[in-house]
Amino acid sequence: MKESRGTKTAFAIAAGIVRPIMNLMIGRTWQDFDKLPSGGFILCPNHVTEIDPLVVGHAIYSSKRYPRYLAKESLFKVPVLGTMLRRTGQVPVARTSTGASQSLKTAREVLDANGVIIIYPEGTLTRDPDLWPMRGHTGAARLALQTGAPVIPMAHWGAQDLFPRYAKGIKLFPRRHVTVIAGDPVDLDDLRDVPLTRTVLAEATERIMRALAKDVARLRGQDAPNVLWDPAHHGQAAQGRNFENGSPSKQTKENDS
Repeated sequence: MKESRGTKTAFAIAAGIVRPIMNLMIGRTWQDFDKLPSGGFILCPNHVTEIDPLVVGHAIYSSKRYPRYLAKESLFKVPVLGTMLRRTGQVPVARTSTGASQSLKTAREVLDANGVIIIYPEGTLTRDPDLWPMRGHTGAARLALQTGAPVIPMAHWGAQDLFPRYAKGIKLFPRRHVTVIAGDPVDLDDLRDVPLTRTVLAEATERIMRALAKDVARLRGQDAPNVLWDPAHHGQAAQGRNFENGSPSKQTKENDS
């Protein structure tokens, strides 16, 4: 993907700030990154802590690709942050149908230009008590089936020790180690030339989440759950920190697309 000088400069500035800090806080292992396609692809990481985007972005940028996230539209209105998001070509996601259509168009343009689109298929931090990947949303599957782009699961483990889920502070000592592995492309070939029904989207999403859980299990040296955690079945809210009581926090809401 040919990037403009402005985009390269914005990424260089952001990386120049973030990467040295991350390198001080964590040791790191990037594994199987030779599996990443040279063309455009959709990257689906697991989501265990708020600093995951920094870890994944660090890993992707280190592999000489530019990470593009689907980010809440409201973040683009935050001073400084919004400017950086726009200048690095991040993709705003709106709740309206018009906004969603524009997000899809922008994401497709990134993929067509051999770029990397990062989507957290869980939509929020996992609610699983043991931090396994939980039930996914259909956004990543929909984009993959509409564009034909490959889906690559990306499992990581260790960031939750530095910044536990919904924690109020970072645990700097002892120095933590984070491992990030790139998985094999998820096989969706038999679903690409059929009508995009709810059943098809559910099946594609299940395959993505199962592939991701399998790679997380490989990192953890444990078996993944036979049934992925579903917040709705446990009376948990789909959004916000205060999810255990079944009602989302009004103060903190996350993207659940």
